[in-house]
Amino acid sequence: MMFSQTRKNFTQNPKNDILAGITVSLAMIPEVVAFAFVAQIDPLVALSGAFIVGLIAAIFGGRPGLISGAAGAVAVIFVNLISEGHERGMLFDTPVENMGYFYLLAAVILMGLIQIGAGVLKLGRFVRLIPHSVMMGFVNGLAIVIFLAQVRMFSHKELQIGEDGLKRYINIPMEGTELYTMLALVGLTMAIIWLLPKLTTKIPSALIAIIVTSGVVIFGGLDVSTVGSYIIEGGGEGLKGELPTPNIELWQNLPINFATFKFILPYAFLAASVGLIESLMTMNLVDELTDTRGNGNRECVAQGAGNMVSGLFGGTGGCGMIGQTVININAGGRGRLSGIAMALTLLTFILFTAQYIEQVPIAALVGVMFMMVIETFAWSSFRIIRKIPVADAFVLVTVSAVTVIYDLAIAVFIGVILSALVFAWKNATMIRARKRLKEDGTKVYEIWGPLFFGSVQNFNNKFDVKNDPQNVVIDFVESRVSDHSAMEAIFNLVNKYEAEGKTIKLKHLSEDCKTLMYKASPKFEEVIIDAIDDPRYHLAADPEKFTKPLSEYKL
Repeated sequence: MMFSQTRKNFTQNPKNDILAGITVSLAMIPEVVAFAFVAQIDPLVALSGAFIVGLIAAIFGGRPGLISGAAGAVAVIFVNLISEGHERGMLFDTPVENMGYFYLLAAVILMGLIQIGAGVLKLGRFVRLIPHSVMMGFVNGLAIVIFLAQVRMFSHKELQIGEDGLKRYINIPMEGTELYTMLALVGLTMAIIWLLPKLTTKIPSALIAIIVTSGVVIFGGLDVSTVGSYIIEGGGEGLKGELPTPNIELWQNLPINFATFKFILPYAFLAASVGLIESLMTMNLVDELTDTRGNGNRECVAQGAGNMVSGLFGGTGGCGMIGQTVININAGGRGRLSGIAMALTLLTFILFTAQYIEQVPIAALVGVMFMMVIETFAWSSFRIIRKIPVADAFVLVTVSAVTVIYDLAIAVFIGVILSALVFAWKNATMIRARKRLKEDGTKVYEIWGPLFFGSVQNFNNKFDVKNDPQNVVIDFVESRVSDHSAMEAIFNLVNKYEAEGKTIKLKHLSEDCKTLMYKASPKFEEVIIDAIDDPRYHLAADPEKFTKPLSEYKL
């Protein structure tokens, strides 16, 4: 049984997983190369990182079918570290060229250690705190970001020398025949991806679309932008490399001291946080798409291990990539074999078939990404936006906008904070106090609703200390004392009644609250009524105490 489950996680369908992995690797190359240019590092460094992180996360991660690699969200964080690292290297007694690269590797290793720590401490479970409105906003925002990134492909880079004498690459928009050819090839790719599944689902439509479009370009002799020309335009030397090996130069050039640790720590921590958020959000999306459940803590450890090994072998950092993951799922990739096939295919392309991959037209990959955008965007959000609470709609739109304008991690943090504030505000207004007088003149306040920091002020406003009778009882049977602010409010309220010379009793406090109140002051042993024969209280506080028939209790 265990072997069967393990095999199912490894691969449900070997053919689908392998073909999906090949498709994803083709779509990954130009994106990883683009991120390398953003971070100002050699494309081979990013491709090596994509291979190592992708392979380790696929084998040991907590979500079969999730694709990991050198993602842009992580690459952007390291831009300042690399540039400042270069400057630091020039200030050494013996100047070191490309010192920013060695600081990058050290930061990636530390990033991996932090992520492993997060997994060991089981922090991956906190992804459950991300509301659905945040998830939907994240998906929509990411779809827009990917779409805009593909739109920028409708231009080509041109080298220009500025007035300061520095060389710069600027984007020149396509026009005329070049633009129309690009649009036609993108349309052809999208049409194949859309139509082929109507005929057969046995082969990934995205892979066939890339092959057909590449054939049209190669045999038609069309002069269009390809993967190879794209790399060269960005300042690279094409796809050529060797098997990643441990980077010995890192330990020869990196100063191992507290100053280095202090310099790389902020970047490593931010990259680790962003990487885990994007990976866990992607895992959640795959859970929804496949109606299965992944292991967030295991994914944290696997991502961390992948980044550690990548840094040691001279590669950049990475995380789960939602775009490539969606392509993988849509192509039929469900098991770990799809991620393994992606990584090994990526390595094979770099080592042996780079000249062929360089001939793949950018238009084919843009078409694949456009179809992925259509699949990723939560179109249902337009239908439900007027039906869900205004606060949730605001969070959805805000997260989408922040994802596009700033960053995924910032968007998720803001979304969770907004949702938490909305939740706290709603619960703060739910506190109620039903008031009644007993035959002996005792006034009873029956508290209903959660008592916590947000509802303390409303709770205090329910009481009329000066005008209340001599004896007062506060009944918490339908309330839950949630935090220290709530206990402090009860403590102050008791003191106010006692200062007026009145007798106050507290009923139905939770066990943990009573324990803390007793520690705070011995006088609460007289104020709190402990012996209560009420099934409602026992069932809420400790279900095991509710053993007698309901008719035997005196309510």
